[in-house]
Amino acid sequence: MSAPAAGLRRLGPVVLFLALVEVTSGILQGYYTPILTDIARHLRIADGDVNWFEAAQLMLSALAVPVLSRLGDLYGHKRILMVSTVLTAAASWGVALAPDFWTFLLAWSLQGFYVVWLPLEVALVYGRAAAEPDQAALTRRAAGLLVGALQFGVIAGALAAGALVEVFAGNLVLTLAVPAAAVTACIAAVQFGVPDTGVRGTGGVDRTGFALLALALLLLTSGLTFLRINGPHTGWVWLVLAAGLAAFVPFVRWELGRKDPLVDIRMLRSRRMWPVQLTAGLFGISVLGAQAPMSTFARTDPGAHGYGLGLSAGSVSLIIGAYVLSVLAGALLFPAAARRTTPRNTLCGAAVLVGLGYGLLLPLHGSLVQVLVNMVIAGLGSGALVAALPAAAAAAAPPDRTGMATGLTNTTKTVGGSFASAVFGIALLGAAAGGVGDVAGGDAAAPLAGYLTVWAVCSGTALVAAVLLTAVPKLAFADVPPGVAAG
Repeated sequence: MSAPAAGLRRLGPVVLFLALVEVTSGILQGYYTPILTDIARHLRIADGDVNWFEAAQLMLSALAVPVLSRLGDLYGHKRILMVSTVLTAAASWGVALAPDFWTFLLAWSLQGFYVVWLPLEVALVYGRAAAEPDQAALTRRAAGLLVGALQFGVIAGALAAGALVEVFAGNLVLTLAVPAAAVTACIAAVQFGVPDTGVRGTGGVDRTGFALLALALLLLTSGLTFLRINGPHTGWVWLVLAAGLAAFVPFVRWELGRKDPLVDIRMLRSRRMWPVQLTAGLFGISVLGAQAPMSTFARTDPGAHGYGLGLSAGSVSLIIGAYVLSVLAGALLFPAAARRTTPRNTLCGAAVLVGLGYGLLLPLHGSLVQVLVNMVIAGLGSGALVAALPAAAAAAAPPDRTGMATGLTNTTKTVGGSFASAVFGIALLGAAAGGVGDVAGGDAAAPLAGYLTVWAVCSGTALVAAVLLTAVPKLAFADVPPGVAAG
């Protein structure tokens, strides 16, 4: 039996119970998308108004993750995992029972607490494996399994939603109660299946730091949202973005003067840490921003617009399914690849795969086979990065900062996703507005230039991340024998 496999057995059932939580996280991420049109009809809103759901949840998650991660370091990762699960369950029931748009929007936003689950779980596993000689390898393998469970949940959620909305004859309350019940069941899984590590940090919650960070993130993410909605020609939107960036200056200065900061800036300056966090932000651009454009590209009629695949809604699921399965495969293969090379080289290789997959779409997008192959390549790299980044951050952090470090990978990824949502929306809408003959039969579509921009940005940012990761010491994140330097 290999050392990592034996180590996972020694960890007991904790990874299994955490995997159940991640399956539920995947259900939340995959369940609602196929029925967003039904939700819009249920709430009596326009289809375009559902974009506010994503924007509001992104803003809340960007604010909540740093604070909850720090609270996990201070008061126990299991305790904060339980709190976030209870909050997510309550919000999920609010989504199911909401009588109007504003109540639904509030509940949907609060449901975003689930984004802290994976960072807290990785921190829990890393703490549980502290006595093992292969702590970093165990964490990587467990993270791969957790991300695999998440992707399984995404697939199960998407398939279940489409079937259940028919079973319940379009009754949205019953349909939306299913994910709420799943999250509620997770409360028992966390309470009885996840032991506490006993690791505690020192100090308290940096309230001033939180206020400064909240202000900066709120201005930045809302500015990006309004940039997408109002367009780049609206002057006050750029003022909001500039104010958001400027607000990080007093935040950094305040944190550098704190003994127990909300975000350890000195830790982020480490060669083992800053490339990981910056990669998470760059990776968020493609993993959170490229899927919706791919869906609309695949639906576009090539006979009317000169590009696209002309697929039905059901056929688009082939692309989405292939991508999700490749993400799952990439997450599960990452630990083995890291053992054969080094974690750093595997991270670099994963980023290159993402860049290659989206880069190949620039010349090769004329058939379903071409798009499927390219998305599978990008998905393999994406799956490895989803699993690797929080594990790498945990390995690079002090024991009392693992929650903070893993949580920051999610925060920076969310900011990257907000950036992508704004920029890609402008690229596609702007291209459509500037195109000639892009409307046929009342069906407006962005010309190919908009999609080429999306794929070029995704490819370029991934390749930049691969270069940045070479700054990490060669043996960083590896289980190095005593007496051997890690850099």
